[in-house]
Amino acid sequence: MIYFDLFLGFLKVGLFSFGGAYAAIPLIRDVVLHYGWLDDEKLAYMIAVSESTPGPIMVNMATYVGSMTAGIPGALIATFSVVLPAFVIIVLIMILMRGLLNNPYVKAVLRGLKPCIMGIILAMSISMILQNTVIKGTILDPDIKAVVVCSVLAAVYFGSRKIVKSGISPILLICIAAVMGIVVY
Repeated sequence: MIYFDLFLGFLKVGLFSFGGAYAAIPLIRDVVLHYGWLDDEKLAYMIAVSESTPGPIMVNMATYVGSMTAGIPGALIATFSVVLPAFVIIVLIMILMRGLLNNPYVKAVLRGLKPCIMGIILAMSISMILQNTVIKGTILDPDIKAVVVCSVLAAVYFGSRKIVKSGISPILLICIAAVMGIVVY
């Protein structure tokens, strides 16, 4: 039954995660909490680990949840089911690409999805910042160290965009975050 739940849960994530992995985090959170596979704290750790390991974050998260809940078979099933919809969609788009992408209605739908995806990513980012720095469950309990680390990383990221047009490399920012985590905690 766990294998079927993993397959259906992550198939749903793969089907409805328009906008990439960060837009999928709320879906993954809903699936993981619904089935009771992880709690919010473990989910936050999982997101951090998935972000800092090579590969697409959504695939890393699915593999991690699958392995935590059902071992290697669970990891394989969760990973397969989360990438299956994208694979099928890409194959279909490649077949239909010439006429489809030039269709004004398809262009309008894609343009209309952009603000929605940006809003989902922004809302999830704010939620994660608040849950991991200020709010613990339902209690207002600021973690000053986490607030300082988050603020310094934000200042480094946005400050670097003033100095270098392309901004700081995400890899370098992750390394800075790791060093700060070691020093602060």
